[in-house]
Amino acid sequence: MKRASGVLLMVVLLSGCSAEEPPPEPVRPVLFVQVQTQSAQDLGRFAGNIAARYESTLGFRVSGRIAQRKVDVGSEVSKGDLLAVLDPTDQQNQVRSTQGDLARVEAQLINAQANSRRQHELFDRGVGAQAALDVAVTDLKTTQSSYDQAKAQVQQAKDQLSYSELRTDHDAVVTEWKVEAGQVVTAGEQVVTLARRDIKEAVIDLPAGLAEQLPPDVVFTVASQLEPTIKTTATVRELEPQAERSTRTRRARLTLADTPAAFRLGTAISVTASSAIEPRIELPASVVQEVDGKTQIWIVDMQNQTVSPRQVSVLSHEEDRVVLSGGVKSGDRVVTAGVNSLKPGQKVKVDKESPK
Repeated sequence: MKRASGVLLMVVLLSGCSAEEPPPEPVRPVLFVQVQTQSAQDLGRFAGNIAARYESTLGFRVSGRIAQRKVDVGSEVSKGDLLAVLDPTDQQNQVRSTQGDLARVEAQLINAQANSRRQHELFDRGVGAQAALDVAVTDLKTTQSSYDQAKAQVQQAKDQLSYSELRTDHDAVVTEWKVEAGQVVTAGEQVVTLARRDIKEAVIDLPAGLAEQLPPDVVFTVASQLEPTIKTTATVRELEPQAERSTRTRRARLTLADTPAAFRLGTAISVTASSAIEPRIELPASVVQEVDGKTQIWIVDMQNQTVSPRQVSVLSHEEDRVVLSGGVKSGDRVVTAGVNSLKPGQKVKVDKESPK
């Protein structure tokens, strides 16, 4: 009887061991993305630079050899500043030559005036001939004309001498020198390029396909590459009609809404193009799961550290993205990886938000 009781006790003990609860499921680490409603469509990001809207290329009005360049590329110049000078020897010689001619003609004019007065006096006293008076008057007029011409030639020679100095007629920045000191240039040849620093704009190159289909309400956000927090908006002022052959891009010039002080000429910028759209929610395609013909996503409960499924409606698939129309709202956190191995109420470990 005691032996039977012992066997029964062992059976009960073994039964109790087999009825132990299974170990809890391990906590699963997940990545998630926080839902944000989009009201603008991103059309791309482009690199560019800040440039002057107005540029001018100056040249000398006379030919000659460049004696000196007074400023370097990048220098800021004001109206009237001297940029470069030619060797003025030829112009100076021309001034001296014309001044000599003027002095000679001026002496002739003085003699002609004196002769004209004498002939008038003699004629008035009745001892002078009319013919002599006419000759004196004609000679005076001729000499006066020669004097006026010589005087104009002196002024012209002085102007030519002043043209041997190249000066700016507006405030600007020197962006390019096309010649070097000692080089011989002809009248009108391009010498230096100046950019006005008062009106600036953004310059970028757009893909030809995008340039042809830019929405009328497109907005460009312009930010400094070195200081991204410094930004402004811009609109298209000019779009080149033809694409560049090698890159198949079209240059766009953008008018800035305002010009921060950090936007100096030549500043590297990053430009984002966007256009307004109907509000929508766009998520990575990996968040959706098909179950029994229905589409669902997994929502993370940040307080309880659990996940639960939620049915959604998909408007469209765009490459590796999906556009949702319902079942989710801004602020929800949606699991982005491993959705096929999750269970309702499962404990999860939220490591970090996945890149969008």
